[in-house]
Amino acid sequence: MKRFSLILCAALVASSGFSCGNKDRGDGAGHMYNAPLQGNPKSLDPQYASDPSSDTVIKNMYSGLMRRDAGGSIVCCNAEKYTVSPDGTVYTFTLRRDNYWSADKNRNDIIEENEYFPVKAEDYVFAFQRLLDPKMQSPYAEYYSCIRGGKQIISGSASPESAGVRAVDDYTLEITLEHPSAEFLNLLAASPASPCNKDFFLSTKGRYGLDDKSVMCNGAFYMRQWYYDPYGTHNILYMRKNEVNVREDYQVIPSYLSFTIQKDESGVRECLKDGSVECMTTLSSFYSRKKYSVQPQSAVTLGLIFNGEDKYFSNQNLRKALAYSVNREELADELSSDLTAASGIIPPALVLAGRSYRELASDKELDMYSPGEASELIAKAKSELKIASMDNVKILVCADTVDSGYLHLLSQSWQESLGIYIGIEDVTREEFFRRIEAKEYSIALYPLKADMDSAAAVLGEFSGSGVLSTAGSGRDYMSEVLSSTSVSEMVEHCLGAERDILSSCGFIPVFYKNTYLVADKDNEDIIYDPFSGAVDYRTARNYG
Repeated sequence: MKRFSLILCAALVASSGFSCGNKDRGDGAGHMYNAPLQGNPKSLDPQYASDPSSDTVIKNMYSGLMRRDAGGSIVCCNAEKYTVSPDGTVYTFTLRRDNYWSADKNRNDIIEENEYFPVKAEDYVFAFQRLLDPKMQSPYAEYYSCIRGGKQIISGSASPESAGVRAVDDYTLEITLEHPSAEFLNLLAASPASPCNKDFFLSTKGRYGLDDKSVMCNGAFYMRQWYYDPYGTHNILYMRKNEVNVREDYQVIPSYLSFTIQKDESGVRECLKDGSVECMTTLSSFYSRKKYSVQPQSAVTLGLIFNGEDKYFSNQNLRKALAYSVNREELADELSSDLTAASGIIPPALVLAGRSYRELASDKELDMYSPGEASELIAKAKSELKIASMDNVKILVCADTVDSGYLHLLSQSWQESLGIYIGIEDVTREEFFRRIEAKEYSIALYPLKADMDSAAAVLGEFSGSGVLSTAGSGRDYMSEVLSSTSVSEMVEHCLGAERDILSSCGFIPVFYKNTYLVADKDNEDIIYDPFSGAVDYRTARNYG
């Protein structure tokens, strides 16, 4: 299942902002940021794109009805104000009249006499219709199914035009929901809820978001040039400050963004090393704090998964024996700052109502450690499997994600407490996911990471037909979370879903792992979403 940014007030609070305190060197404005993209953006269509490179560019090109402020709260952006009906199902937005579409006139045929024109309510109506349209195949459609008629449209039994979204007039937008949802305003701050101008979309003739002539922006920056040659080395994407959209509550600090497009992380690392880019995102913790500003966010949950067809691990008592014998307190004493011991599924970086979800719902109550029960379970498992020990079993580990040395502590513990030995097999990232897909493994340490900052996105991985679907009970965890009418109810649903998933022991949490934004120390207020990997430069300052 595609992962997505329902926000749960997480992105900017869980994001990384660098502040170096260099206040004596001017205001840090007007800089041209030299930034990397790891891979060419696959699409700059906000209703469709889902890779980190695309997300980064879209984050800097578009803005929606709502946005997150520096404290993580959802506030108005292109909406001047809004009202909600007493039953919580009808949202009426009054749009700002000073949010404009912009594009490079030299590259865009739709803009002739004027350099820009206002974003109107109909642009949001068209965007939501596209988002729900099954022909569009948006990976985010399910998240917006709370809109009236959404589920019928997604299933193909109703037309996109029947969605409960209408333009009352040019600057008044009305959205009707099937039921109240505490998550809805968060959804509106996500990139897929960005507007889409129908006339411009049709003018691109199927090329929307695929080249620099087929994009039109209403956010902080607009596209000047996008050049990519898969066989070349000078691939760039160049953006300029969108002056017409700057206002008191929506400042744009840099003047330009100049992205170099690298094929992989090693290329990005070299660019950071030689100074040709100023920041990068990574899972690696091996960057000098003396040389760089390094900001961690615990956004990945590393858990053991099992091949349901394996002769050993198809046995639930064996899986439970392993789960009940993980002593996380003992494990925590041996971990580096990159890892913390995990008992839950949702990682600490995810924030609800300004606080880490793991503060609101401690994973201590999810800890299944019980050595006595583990001993009873392993005896039952061996009896059922008719074995005394297991031969040639290894945990498949992605070496690019985590140091497998920490798993040896777990392996040693199992050998001592359960009398079984499980080894470790390190492989490359490509080989890891190939073997997971092909089911060429018995047990693996799987990096669970939602593409955006949402408990529904994390838990949704255990529904549908994805890798982790067999670890769930078949419940629609995503819908349960999205139907919450308050934050407290959302916490209750999330915690209940975690308990349900963990009860089958098809996913055994072991570590929470950090992701990082690494930047030159001259930089301040670069915002990083640790879930999607998107980097937002709108408020970034440079004091170099």
